[in-house]
Amino acid sequence: MTVSILRTADAWWVHTPSGASRIDTLATTTGGLLADRASIQAAIGGNGFVPADSLQLISPVTAPCRVVAQMANFASHVRDSGMDPQKIPMAFFRKSSGSISGPYDDVVRPGHVRLLDYEAEIGLVIGKELPVGSVITPETFADYVAGLVITNDVSARDLQLPQTQFYESKSYPGFTPTGPTLVLFDADDWNRFGDLRLRLWVNGEVRQDMTVADMIYLPMDALGTLARFQHLSPGDLVLTGTPAGTALSAPPKPIEIISNLLPPATKWRLFFRAQGRNPKYLKSGDVVEIAISTDDGKIDLGRQRTTVRAAR
Repeated sequence: MTVSILRTADAWWVHTPSGASRIDTLATTTGGLLADRASIQAAIGGNGFVPADSLQLISPVTAPCRVVAQMANFASHVRDSGMDPQKIPMAFFRKSSGSISGPYDDVVRPGHVRLLDYEAEIGLVIGKELPVGSVITPETFADYVAGLVITNDVSARDLQLPQTQFYESKSYPGFTPTGPTLVLFDADDWNRFGDLRLRLWVNGEVRQDMTVADMIYLPMDALGTLARFQHLSPGDLVLTGTPAGTALSAPPKPIEIISNLLPPATKWRLFFRAQGRNPKYLKSGDVVEIAISTDDGKIDLGRQRTTVRAAR
């Protein structure tokens, strides 16, 4: 049975059908809270509930922490990028945890960024120390992942693509809106992971709508690969990829073949000139909403709502 955790500036809460119950804990980090399961359980059966919508929620994942993300991990997104899902290797990149922001905070577009994109993603929150060399099995997987959270892997495409590295383009403050809810899973809940549907709207228009069944490498495989080289600690965040529907998509194949014959400077100039005419990139005032749940609502990570604004 899932347990929904909320966080405000001064407290942690359990979200129940009766409302939000404050958790009596000294924990100040996500990792610390996950170690205090007794206090979480006590809050579930507590009293003194308050309406959850009266709380000013912030990210349930605290920084600093490690933020690791999977690249090109939904078949639909891979095809939309002009690649073959059958030939995509498992790959990762890092984001700064300084990019983590709240589920209702503004997304601030830096003044030098023109092509700001969105990516709805499921975030895995690590619940147990994962040393390098750990072996992940179906029996132990649920020990290492405490639960799930909504994330938006905001991306500055005009920095990402020419640099051929992702760190700067995805690490500006506010480029990883997280929450509103950290949903803790037990072992049985993972049986429904494949039923989760990711949906993203911009100004009310559906841009992304896909279930986890489209995912290429599932979390157990991803953690097993990460454990070869990356130590993870309780409270760390692993993003699992996004489906088709982002603003960025590959050009038609003939144009791509021709552009690859051009000098790099010319190729990128023409590419970004074309992308600049794409109305799907985020602009100041745009409202981005993300919801992730099973279609029957039995597992629900909540609904994130952020507004884009230009840097002052």
